[in-house]
Amino acid sequence: MEPVKVGLLGLGTVGGGTVNVLKRNAKEIARRAGRGIVITHAAARDLNKPRICDTSGITLTSDPHAVVNDPNVQIVVELIGGDGLAYELVMRAIQQGKHVVTANKALIAKRGNEIFAAARDQGVVVAFEAAVAGGIPIIKAIREGLAGNHIQWLAGIINGTGNFILTEMRDKGRDFNDVLKEAQALGYAEADPTFDVEGIDAAHKLTILASIAFGIPLQFAAAYTEGITKITREDVTYAEELGYRIKHLGITKRTKQGIELRVHPTLIPERRLIANVDGVMNAVLVKGDAVGPTLYYGAGAGDEPTASAVVADLVDVVRALTSDPENRVPHLAFQPDALSDTPILPIDAVETAYYLRMQASDKPGVLADVTRILGDHQISIEAIIQKEPAPEMQTASVIMLTHRVLEKNMNDAIAKIEALDAINDKVTRIRVETLNAGK
Repeated sequence: MEPVKVGLLGLGTVGGGTVNVLKRNAKEIARRAGRGIVITHAAARDLNKPRICDTSGITLTSDPHAVVNDPNVQIVVELIGGDGLAYELVMRAIQQGKHVVTANKALIAKRGNEIFAAARDQGVVVAFEAAVAGGIPIIKAIREGLAGNHIQWLAGIINGTGNFILTEMRDKGRDFNDVLKEAQALGYAEADPTFDVEGIDAAHKLTILASIAFGIPLQFAAAYTEGITKITREDVTYAEELGYRIKHLGITKRTKQGIELRVHPTLIPERRLIANVDGVMNAVLVKGDAVGPTLYYGAGAGDEPTASAVVADLVDVVRALTSDPENRVPHLAFQPDALSDTPILPIDAVETAYYLRMQASDKPGVLADVTRILGDHQISIEAIIQKEPAPEMQTASVIMLTHRVLEKNMNDAIAKIEALDAINDKVTRIRVETLNAGK
């Protein structure tokens, strides 16, 4: 049987890794897929740029449309990113009856609903394992391995740049800006790191995971997103004193009121396995009603880890080439006519515990005023730390852990606390999750 011919859009880090993995493991891949898989055409912006892969035997072009339109190409692999040109190329491939593999989380999170509808109409597959958590097969795990479960919640470290920064701040007592510069020098962060440090990249990925976990349409615009730029080394230290670590988590939960969909810095107990995922590594914790908690850990980026997921998708697509389109694994895990219209909750309606840090004037009665305001808003306190001020300082750091409360109540309380004459500057607020397997 002739090998399946693949057209590759993008020959950067992941594209080069995909070529390398396919060539190096060609025999093993053919054994798994039932026939060979070869890249015959590839598009790159700069054809003279040095590559990490051997492109011999591949027809190269700077025109990605030429790859998509070539009649010999059976599967298109999109690795150029964004949701502009990439969307145009993917839709063109689908219209021509070609299967698509993509690592593009923004494309799937923002335009996946229409892409999948078009793919169903044409009877083709759009595979996107590499769009979330690099080499970790989390899409397949939830969509297929946990198909017998009622997924209750999931929480993930799904951006390696942010995790590297927080790890360095904790281990070496460094400031955010200092570590960010190193992350950029090491290639972990872009020159404009906004997508990573403000949680946008993680929100793209979480949107995809939530749809697969709960059978809801992709709704990126409804995700609450908060970055890590305001986290200080003092917050990291105080969290440690309280037995917690700060991680930038994507969290989605099924509740009676709706679906929570949120990305933000989070204190989690230091004894949790996910609290000990450091550096640029990723991890996703999934709680199902039958299986209980399951943890998926691995490299969230890089040439060959991400290529591992791209090639796995290629194998799946090749296996599906002769299957009945009506009986393939659904793109979002649930049959298209069975997707739920369960609403995404606004952040004000989310209930969680909180870490609060404030600078208070060092005089009697201030703490009593703060605790009175919290009590008025039905917020109970689990722990308090008050740091003695330095001799030259007139304010002391007060750190509190609260029990669970609605975000709206906490917002109202913080506004009143900040209005006190004795409170200097804004109150730092970080949400707390225990990630308890029993909840």
